[in-house]
Order: sequence, then structure tokens, then C-alpha cells
Amino acid sequence: MEHPWLYAESIRSASRAGRAGDLAVIFDHKRELLALGLWDPDSPIRIRVLHRGKPRPIDRSFFAERLRDAMALRAELPDQGTTGFRVVNGESDGLPGLVLDRYETTFVLKLYTTAWLPHLPEVLAAIDEVLAPERVVLRLARAIAELTEKRAGLKEGAILAGTDLPGPLVFRENGLRFRCDPVRGQKTGFFLDQRENRARVGGLARGKRVLNAFSYTGGFSLYAARGGAASVVSLDSSRAALDEARENFALNADVPEVARAKHECVCEDAWSALARFAGERRRFELVVVDPPAFAKAKREIGAALSAYEKLAELACALLAPGGELVMASCSARIDAGALAKAIQAGAAGAGRRLDERLRTAHASDHPVRFPEGAYLKCIWLRAAD
Repeated sequence: MEHPWLYAESIRSASRAGRAGDLAVIFDHKRELLALGLWDPDSPIRIRVLHRGKPRPIDRSFFAERLRDAMALRAELPDQGTTGFRVVNGESDGLPGLVLDRYETTFVLKLYTTAWLPHLPEVLAAIDEVLAPERVVLRLARAIAELTEKRAGLKEGAILAGTDLPGPLVFRENGLRFRCDPVRGQKTGFFLDQRENRARVGGLARGKRVLNAFSYTGGFSLYAARGGAASVVSLDSSRAALDEARENFALNADVPEVARAKHECVCEDAWSALARFAGERRRFELVVVDPPAFAKAKREIGAALSAYEKLAELACALLAPGGELVMASCSARIDAGALAKAIQAGAAGAGRRLDERLRTAHASDHPVRFPEGAYLKCIWLRAAD
């Protein structure tokens, strides 16, 4: 049994009803011990596997061991100028349903199941022992926010340990400085999973006109500017996100390439803006399209693929001859092959031909050790006409 989840329908019998966070001891049909996990009666994922093999205590020492193992895999990142990264990627780091991100000395603990609530004191003690944080901020998946407040009196954005956070903080990623708000920002404050893809965009940008659609706070934009882009357009429907993008550029004004690049922020729905740019005959040598998740449920897959196809069609209308398109999907239910097919269909609709060059996924601090964990995919293409 290598998969970290046991669904309710796969369990033949249970000795008692159990409460969220109870330790489940899993036996096979021969009554031989298989694993230990967290019991969650509120979720179709009834058990999240913590440990396989011989019995052992699930306590502060266990959690500290998992944290040390996870940090060992990421030990080189601070030396590479990165002080914002994922420390624990849930199931793939042996702590299912729990994510821990670092921003300098602030750590953000995000929970996806209430099964972790009874274990929070020991988890926090392990974090303090291994990581010595200035503070720990709690973030919650929407599905468990109400239950968490009801059962533990904890709200989204609560400070679990350390001093209050007065506002956004600044961290470094590959030497660039970014602002983030761990209490209110999307995900845990920043899209850390795209770090390596952002760096790759920076390597493609020299001398080019770059468009970053669904830019949020301008991560791809700033890397493109440092990479020597002639101009960068950050396009997003959120004025607050674009204000943060401007702040991020200002934080890095001491980088000559960033200071030289012309940075334009466009606050508009991406769909209408892309169509408008085409009507204005604007052209870009590099277009990045990184939209939010379109398919959060199986029934949404068809509509999501249609949306990716339309976005690709709109983006291709803006590509200069030989220009490059980078398109990402963070929908776990959309696989890379389906995304690539949708992009090519969109290109055909725009009368363009694209050569696929590369497929990439999560940054190295977001390891994936089971199929459902592979949500991020990125397709890199070049106009062949």
C-alpha cells in the first residue's frame, strides 16, 4: 500500500466510529499491520497515511523527524538567494493534509483536514524545535474553515506562535525581493510552486516585449525584467495585486535590468484585454498565461479545456513571428496532454502553428510522490510561422 489515502468505501470495517484526528491502525485481511494514519470522518478520504511498517509513536519526535527530512531536501535554497519556499508539501513529505511554507522567519501552516487539530500542539513544538520560527501563521482550506473555528476556536490567519504580523513582509527568491501577505494573500501568501518556471521565463526574456496575463503580483513579470526584457505588461483584474506588482518592481529597482525595463500594469479582465490588444495590433515576443484553476471538480473539465483553448487562441493572436508562448494550468484534473491539445486547438483557431518545446511542473520544493499531487503543469511553445 503506497498511496497516502484510504477512501471510506475501501475500508471493510472499523472498530469504532472515531473522531477527527484519532490515530487509525490499518490492518490487511490477514490482520497484519500495514500502516498508521489520521482518521477523518468528515472527508471521503477517511484515513491519511502517516507511517508504514512497524508501530511507532506519532508524537513531537515523529513530526520533528519529518521536518528535518523535509528541510534536508531544501537545504541549498537559502544559499541560492531563496528565503521563501515550501518546507513541507503534504503527503509527498510524509505529513498528509498539511503544508508548511517559509517566508524568511515567518512560517505558514496550512491545513486541509481537521484531523490535524488534536495534534497541533505537538506539530508546533516540532516546528519550534527544528525551525525556530519568529511566528507561525495558520491558513485553512475553505472546506474546513468553519469546522476548525467550531472545534478549535481557530480562524483563518490566526497567529499560532510568536508575535503578530503587522503587515506584508519581504522575502527573497533567487535573489529577487518580493512582498507577500501570509495572513490574507492567495494560497499562503505567494505562488511558490512556480519559482523554477519564473526563472526559466527570465532566461528567455532578453530584448523581448513580454506579456504576463493573470499576473497577480507580477512574479513572472519581475523575472522577465531582470532577464533583460525591453518591456513587460502585467495584466490582472485585481487592482490590489497590480499595486503589489509595482511594489515588487520598486523593491528591486537597484537591479539595473529591472530599472531599465518598461513596466506597464493593465487592470482589466484578461479575456477582454487580450482581445483588445489584438485589435490594437499589439505584438509580444513572449507571452505568459497562468490562469487560476478552471477545473476544481470532474464536471468542470470540459469547460476548463474550452477555456484554455480560447485563451491560447487569444494569446496566439498577439505572438510576434517566432514568439514564445508559456501556458500553465494549476488544475489537478487537467493533465499535461489534454492541456497541450487544447493549446494547439487554440493556435489553429488563430491560424497559427506552434512547436512544443518543453513541459515542466512544480518547483523542486514541491515534490510529487502520488498522482493526485501533480496539479501544476506548464507547456512551452514557439510560433513556427
